[in-house]
Amino acid sequence: MPGPSPGLNRALLGLWAALGLGLLGLSVVAQEPFWADLQPRVALVERGGSLWLNCSTNCPRPERGGLETSLRRNGTQRGLRWLARQLVDIREPETQPVCFFRCARRTLQARGLIRTFQRPDRVELVPLPAWQPVGENFTLSCRVPGAGPRGSLTLTLLRGSQELIRRSFAGEPPRARGAVLTATVLARREDHGANFSCRAELDLRPHGLGLFENSSAPRELRTFALPPEPPRLAAPRLLEVGSERPVSCVMDGLFPASEAGVYLALGDQRLSPDVTLEGNALMATATATASAEQEGSRQLVCNVTLGGESRETWENVTVYSFPEPLLTLSEPSAPEGKMVTVTCAAGARALVTLDGIPAAVPGQPAQLQLNATENDDRRGFFCEATLEVDGETLSKNQSAELRVLYAPRLDDLDCPRSWTWPEGPEQTLRCEARGNPEPSVHCARPDGGAVLALGLLGPVTRALTGTYRCTATNVQGEAVKDVTLTVEYAPALDSVGCPERITWLEGTEASLSCVAHGVPPPSVSCVRSGEARVIEGLLRVVREHAGTYRCEATNPRGSAAKNVAVTVEYGPSFEEVSCPSNWTWVEGSGRLFSCEVDGKPEPSVECVGSGGTSEGVLLPLAPPDPGPRAPGIPSDLAPGTYICNATNRHGSMVKTVTVSAESPPQMDESTCPSHQTWLEGAEAAALACSARGLPSPQVRCSREGAPRPQRLRVSREDAGIYRCLATNTHGMDARIITVGVEYRPVVAELAASPPGGVRPGGNFTLTCRAEAWPPAQISWRAPPGALNIGLSSNNSTLSVAGAKGSHGGEYECAATNAHGRHTRRITVRVAGPWLWVAVGGAAGGAALLAAGAGLAFYVQSTACKKGEYNVQEAESSGEAVCLNGAGAGAGGGGGAEGGTEAAGTAEAPAEGEVFAIQLTSA
Repeated sequence: MPGPSPGLNRALLGLWAALGLGLLGLSVVAQEPFWADLQPRVALVERGGSLWLNCSTNCPRPERGGLETSLRRNGTQRGLRWLARQLVDIREPETQPVCFFRCARRTLQARGLIRTFQRPDRVELVPLPAWQPVGENFTLSCRVPGAGPRGSLTLTLLRGSQELIRRSFAGEPPRARGAVLTATVLARREDHGANFSCRAELDLRPHGLGLFENSSAPRELRTFALPPEPPRLAAPRLLEVGSERPVSCVMDGLFPASEAGVYLALGDQRLSPDVTLEGNALMATATATASAEQEGSRQLVCNVTLGGESRETWENVTVYSFPEPLLTLSEPSAPEGKMVTVTCAAGARALVTLDGIPAAVPGQPAQLQLNATENDDRRGFFCEATLEVDGETLSKNQSAELRVLYAPRLDDLDCPRSWTWPEGPEQTLRCEARGNPEPSVHCARPDGGAVLALGLLGPVTRALTGTYRCTATNVQGEAVKDVTLTVEYAPALDSVGCPERITWLEGTEASLSCVAHGVPPPSVSCVRSGEARVIEGLLRVVREHAGTYRCEATNPRGSAAKNVAVTVEYGPSFEEVSCPSNWTWVEGSGRLFSCEVDGKPEPSVECVGSGGTSEGVLLPLAPPDPGPRAPGIPSDLAPGTYICNATNRHGSMVKTVTVSAESPPQMDESTCPSHQTWLEGAEAAALACSARGLPSPQVRCSREGAPRPQRLRVSREDAGIYRCLATNTHGMDARIITVGVEYRPVVAELAASPPGGVRPGGNFTLTCRAEAWPPAQISWRAPPGALNIGLSSNNSTLSVAGAKGSHGGEYECAATNAHGRHTRRITVRVAGPWLWVAVGGAAGGAALLAAGAGLAFYVQSTACKKGEYNVQEAESSGEAVCLNGAGAGAGGGGGAEGGTEAAGTAEAPAEGEVFAIQLTSA
C-alpha cells in the first residue's frame, strides 16, 4: 500500500498548528468585555414624525433584550444580537429610550435621547394703529406659537427688508417652545406706507438638519403730521350776484398731503374745490357763485382733516347786485345827413357818464344829438356807471359804434391805374374803394375774359397780362376805373423748342439749335461741356460729337439753362480685347464667354457652333450688366469653333471664336476613400488617392499634427488623420482621410482574485485582458467537470461562486480576431478541509502537538516555495498567511500568470506558476 502523499502530510501539519492557535484565540476572546449599543444615540425628530432605533450587543448569546420607551411603536425587527424598532407620532419634547440585554448574568444598558422640533409655521405680527402721529412711539409685537426648541429660534422684526431688531433665544431650556419679541419704534415720515413684518428662523443645522424660515404677513403703517396752525384762506371781500370768483385755501406742513381732506363752503352752499399738492403743501381752489337770495354778508369756511384731526378758518364775504349800464343809439346805421340821438342809462342807485359828461343826479340818464357825416362813420360812444358798496366804489361801462351810409369812392392811392409785376412770387392784387356799406370791387377784362382775384395772396402768372375795368358798388351807388397789368418772366426752355436728347448718325450733317420763351424775349447760346466755344451752323457728324451740351437763355428777369445729350449712332465692330478669338472654358468656374461689341445702339450678339461636336450649339454669353435674368452657368460645354454675329439697325459683323475646355481637380469617395485600413507589420505603402481634372492634377498627402516617420513596415503609430491635396493650374481640392491600423491579439494580463487563494465554498474570479484591433473575442477553457462557472458580458471575467474540488486545475484564456489568436493559462488548485479530532484525554493532545513540532522544519523550507497558504477562519481576517512567516500580511503575490503562446502556435504545456490554497480549521 503506497504511503501518504507529501501534500497530505503538509495538510496534517497545518491542521494541528491551526488547532493550537485556535485554542489560544478562545482564551483571549473569553476575556473580552460585553456592551450594549443604541443607534442613533441622540436624535432630533420633527414633531409627529417617526424614527427607527437599533439596539445591539456584542454578547455572543444574550439571554434576552429589549427597548424601553413611552413612545408609540409601529414595527419591530429582531436578530440574535440586535433589535430594531420604529417609533411613530413622536410629540414629546424630550424622551430617553433605554436599550438593554441580559448577558452572562449581567444587564447591559445603553440610554438614548430623542428630542422633537416644530417648524415656525405660524408667525404673527400684532396689528398696527390705523394712523400714527410722526414723532410718537408705537409697539411692534411678534408671536411664534409652538415652534421650537426655543433655544434654536431667532426672531427678527423688519421694516421692509431692513432689520430693526434681531434676537436669538439660545440658552433657553430644550423643552421650551414658542417665542415672543416686542419692540418700541419711533414713527417717522419715511415709515408712511412701509411694510413691517416678522421673520422666524429655526436653525437645526448644528444637529444635521436644515434652516427652517417663515415670515408673517406684512402690515402697512400709516403716519401723519398735522400742524397746529389753521389753513390760510384767500377770498374776495365783495361778490356780485350772478358772478363767479375764485377762492383758495392753503395749508403747509401736511404729511402725507395726499391723504388730507378739504371742506369749502359759502354760507350754506358747499363748494367743489380742486386740490393741488406741492411737497407738503396743499392748495384747494374753487369758484364761488352768489345768488340774489344770498345778497348781504356771508361766511366762507375752509376745514382741513388728516389722520382723524382737523384745522379750520373762515372769512366774511359781502354779496351785492350791480346791473350793466344801457347805451342806445336812435339809428345805429344812419344815412349821411341824418340826425342821431345817443342815450346812457343805469340802475336807480348808479350815477352814469356819457363821453365824459355826467348825468345831473344818480338814477337819471345822459343824452347827446349829432348830424351824421362821412367822418362820423365808425365813431364810438362810451357810457360808464358807478356804484358804492361797503365803502368801495365800483364801476361798469359799455360802448357803441355809429355807422354812416355813403356811396363808393375809388382813388389812385388805393387803386393804382398801372401795375407791373414779375412772374413767380405771390402778390396781393389790391383795388380798394371807400364807402358804407363796404363796396364790393370787381375787376375784369372789357371783352369778358379773365377776372382778377382782388385782395387774395396768389402767384402772378403771365396769363394775367392785360387791361382790366374795376367797378366798386354798394347800396348807395357805384364807381368805375380802368387799370393795366404787365407780367414779366424769366426765360424757359421746354422739350418742344429745346429737346433733352438728340440723335445723329455718323457721316450725316446736323445742327444744334434751341428756342426759349420769356418776356422780354431771351437770347440763347449752346456750348459743349468742358469747352468755351459756342456751337453754330451745320456740322459733319462724327463719333466725337457725342456728348452733353449746355444751352443757356437770358433776359433782364433771369436766365435758364438746359443740358442736351447728343448721341451719335454707328454700326457694330469686334475688338480682340473685348471678344477674343481663342477662349478656354474651365468647368465649375462659373464664367461665361464675354464677347463685347462696339456699336450704337448696342448690337445683339449670338455665337453658334460650326462643325464637330459643337455643330449648331448656342454658346452662352456673359451679359454686359449681370442681373437676375442673366443666363445660367453651364455644367457642360462642347469645345470647338463658333461663329459670332453682331447686329444693330445700322449693320452687322461676323467673327470666328475657338473654344477649348479644362477642369479643376476633384476627389471623391471613389478616387480617394475617406477611411483606409493598414495592417501592422505589412510593407509600408502610400495612401490610395487620385484626382480627376485637366491638366492632370498632382496629389500629395500628409498626416495632421506630427509628420509620419519614414519606415519600411506599418506601425500602430501610423494611424491618424491625413490630408490629401490635389492641385493643377485651375485650383485645388482637399480631402481628409482617416487611417486605422489593425493588429493581432495579445493576452496582456491574466490574473486571479483574490490573489491569496480560496477555500472550499469560497469565491474566486479570473480576469483576462487582451490588446487587439479590431477588438478580440475572449474564450475560456476550464478543467473538466468544473460547473457553475459565470462569465461577464464580454467574456473578459470568469467567476466561480462556492468553489469545489472540481474547480481546481488549469484555465486557459484565448483572444481571437481576424488577424490571429493568442492564449495564456493559469492553474488553480482547490484543496478540501481536513479536521482530525483527538479523543482520549491529555495524552492524545500531547502526541498531536509533538507530531506538529516534528514537521515544522519541512513546512518552513518548502511551503512558501510552492505557493501554499493558510486561510484563517476568523471573520475579521481576509489575508492568506504564509505558514513559515515569510509571506505574512498581503504577501503571497498579487496573482499568478500561466505561460503564454504566440498566435497560431500549439498549446503551451500546463507548467506555469501554481498557487495552491490549503484550508485548515482550528
